[in-house]
Amino acid sequence: MTIKKTPAGTVAVLGNGPVGQTTALLLARWGIRAILLDARAERDPVGSKAICQQRDVLDVWDAVGVGRQLAEEGVTWECARTFHRGAELFAQTFVDRGRSAFPPFVNISQARTEQLLDEQIEATPLVDVRWGHCVSAVEQDGDGVTIACETPDGPAVVRADYSVVALGSRAGRIREQLGVTFEGRSFDDKFLICDIRADIPGWANERRFYFDPDWNPGRQVLIHPCPDSTFRIDWQVPGEYDLDEEVASGALDTRIRRIIGDTEYSIVWKSVYRFHSRVASRMRVGRVLLAGDAAHIVSPFGARGLNSGVADAENAAWKLAFVIHGWADEELLESYHGERHAAALENIAITTATMDFLVPQDESRSRNRRTILEAAVGDVRARALVDSGRLAEPFWYVDSTLTTTDPLRPFAGRPARGCVPDAGPGILIPDVPVQMPDRSAVRVREVARSGFLLLCGSAVDVTAVREVAADATTAPTRIHDIESVDGDGALTLALSPGPKEVWLIRPDAYVAAVVDGPDAAGLRAAIRRVTGCTA
Repeated sequence: MTIKKTPAGTVAVLGNGPVGQTTALLLARWGIRAILLDARAERDPVGSKAICQQRDVLDVWDAVGVGRQLAEEGVTWECARTFHRGAELFAQTFVDRGRSAFPPFVNISQARTEQLLDEQIEATPLVDVRWGHCVSAVEQDGDGVTIACETPDGPAVVRADYSVVALGSRAGRIREQLGVTFEGRSFDDKFLICDIRADIPGWANERRFYFDPDWNPGRQVLIHPCPDSTFRIDWQVPGEYDLDEEVASGALDTRIRRIIGDTEYSIVWKSVYRFHSRVASRMRVGRVLLAGDAAHIVSPFGARGLNSGVADAENAAWKLAFVIHGWADEELLESYHGERHAAALENIAITTATMDFLVPQDESRSRNRRTILEAAVGDVRARALVDSGRLAEPFWYVDSTLTTTDPLRPFAGRPARGCVPDAGPGILIPDVPVQMPDRSAVRVREVARSGFLLLCGSAVDVTAVREVAADATTAPTRIHDIESVDGDGALTLALSPGPKEVWLIRPDAYVAAVVDGPDAAGLRAAIRRVTGCTA
């Protein structure tokens, strides 16, 4: 048996898919070594898989060097249209509270995303990729985690301080070893997915969802544009559907032509899925964190799978980095479970509601859905009840143990589709350009992702804030008065800060607190709270 020793301060990331890749790169950004273990011999770029990347996820990927290229290569769409039979019910657009560098959504194949992340990993000495390592067991003690692997050269053992499990559908054995259950449900209907290459004018920059179209009566069809004149088409099909049989009979060609007519096309990839809705009972077990599909599986209507997995990766990375560097106690890791498990439960609730609307479980619900869809053609109130998938958005940590609430900025609840809440505790800070003291023009989220960021109102004593922050934390901290960095007023417009306020921003660009600047004790408590300390 080979025992592969690792330096202190190392995280073993199990699974070299996009969630595992992102986790490793984000850890390296904090100066933390990461070992990426994957059972496969090499990358297998088959099929487009997860294609729809949300604005704030592109922003995370920009921090590791791939966000802008993904946005440039992918297909941008800013409108989601929903139809019932031949009638358009509504067209959803998306609000940006700031001035983001990224569009609301970009479609690009998972294979290309993985390729770009691989290129960044290859250029990052702190990430060690080990293909051909099939993880068979994960054990932990007070000092670290021991990972047993089967490799082509025989058994191997990897030792690390912590581990992130991002094995996706292959995580079942590890969850069982950790004592984690994976409760949920599966849906009877299947979904046929085809990526076709064709020239279809007018469809290149919008998502289209069809209830009960003539070319799939009684069920749904979803169409997404992709790069290289490729379109992802999803058909809801019966549970007994047989793809091989449909290909052999020529019925698949007929199915496609009922949508695109006589247009020439080629099939790039095709598959059939039965969707599941499941969530792990725990996302943190001691020194092991679960992320992505290893922790939660949702139906794809709303693009909440990979987008949520990347949010897991960022949440895990900064907290592991803070603990390993000694900037926070290990108790901070429990907030990973608290925050990301709550996010998973919300995604489960939202996507399950969508699936229940798409696939009614009894005749009564079927009648109710028909009534809503027929009324929605001319009734604005009925349109609000049509569920074609609430598209991916960040989870808001308003109830997190790390968040200090502000009675002047209470959370008003989930906003309408396509909207985001006003800036405040628990909400991602709106991204706007800022001007740093060295005269460099950057974005406020770029600044935030280097540690803690404190933004001070015009009447705040910045020197006093520096003293409080230095007493409260040893983590990297940047403190700026808002007026000095707000070159064109965009930051003030986005936050509407009071002159005596201090805005405390976490390393993942979430607002942790808005406190009264002169209240030194309150500011110190808020900083301590966001490092996981309540004392």
